[in-house]
Amino acid sequence: MRAVIVAGLAGAFLLGRGRTEGLMLMESSPEGAWRSFVAALICLPAFVGIRLISWAAFGLPDGGFLRGLTAELTGYAIAWTAFALLSLAIAQSWGRTAEWPRFIAAWNWSNVVQYLVLMALMLPGALGLPDSIAQILTFAGLAYAIWLEWFVSRHALGVPGTRAAILVGLDLVIGLFLGGLIRTLSEG
Repeated sequence: MRAVIVAGLAGAFLLGRGRTEGLMLMESSPEGAWRSFVAALICLPAFVGIRLISWAAFGLPDGGFLRGLTAELTGYAIAWTAFALLSLAIAQSWGRTAEWPRFIAAWNWSNVVQYLVLMALMLPGALGLPDSIAQILTFAGLAYAIWLEWFVSRHALGVPGTRAAILVGLDLVIGLFLGGLIRTLSEG
């Protein structure tokens, strides 16, 4: 498993710099797609860190820390799973089923890069940077994450940019839906 993690991370960091050769380091089998979900465990500390930074800035959920954290972790697990399942159905409808395992592996591993960038750009705000600059940095991190998702989708599935944008939109819609659900579950 160590070699899988090293290859996945190396590939993700190449993709994060716009280098398509990172895809060659991604497993392309269904088993490899499953193994890539270890990226969710690697991203978990950054996810929790981002939530803690947000709560420090805007306050805890109405239901308190434990209820809020439980809701967030539930949403986190659902988001990773829901996107994978829905993207498989879309890839099948586009005739790209054979490319899907490498795509989802690249998608999963590139999340590590996204979380690291978001954490790095949110920390200055948490450490006292003026709000206007912190917001610009956070926006830049989100823009980069969207670009990386689009880049991975386009190249891993071998689809036009518009179809890649559909997958990015799907991820955003899932995130918005789950964000609302998490807020509801976090209230007391």
